[in-house]
Amino acid sequence: MGSPFFWRKVHSLSGLLPIGIFLCVHLFINSLALKGEIAFNQGVSLLHSVPYLWVLELLIIFIPLIFHALYGIWVVYLTRNNVLTYSYFRNWLFYLQRVTALITLVFVVWHVYVLRFANGIFGNEISFTFVSQALSHPLVTVLYVVGLLATFAHFANGLWSLLISWGITIGARAQRSAAYVCLGVFVILMIVGMNALRVFI
Repeated sequence: MGSPFFWRKVHSLSGLLPIGIFLCVHLFINSLALKGEIAFNQGVSLLHSVPYLWVLELLIIFIPLIFHALYGIWVVYLTRNNVLTYSYFRNWLFYLQRVTALITLVFVVWHVYVLRFANGIFGNEISFTFVSQALSHPLVTVLYVVGLLATFAHFANGLWSLLISWGITIGARAQRSAAYVCLGVFVILMIVGMNALRVFI
């Protein structure tokens, strides 16, 4: 079945490939709303016209996502947080990674149910109007803002951890430089995500 070390490596890698890549693609499709309702609807229609879409979603998105989520819950369960005792920067990042993991999990499950299964199971057409209506309630908008920020923070922080755990950034200087790069990734994702959200609301 493999050692815990092996599964932790697979877990960290799955957060980048394919989940992280899908996150960026998903943000790009949502950003089509900046070009108007027609452009967004055309983008969604093009995506949904891909042959065997459900098979691709299952293999490339849902299975890796379920594995990443379930193993992540196990890691959170095993983690003993000690930020009050050892309140240094890396320990806080370690703690925040677990907190954002739980927020992201709840948000992604809710998001997939509302905006993906609504189409696949209930037959609702995913369109600019449908998304706008889903975000029309102020509480839902706030929850989306929190969920998106947690997701972006979890991805960026996870990317920084991956670079360390895979031996790509060795030494304090390389890790500090990578931290700035990952912070930049978070800022870019936040700007793109919030800008798209702004159009819908």
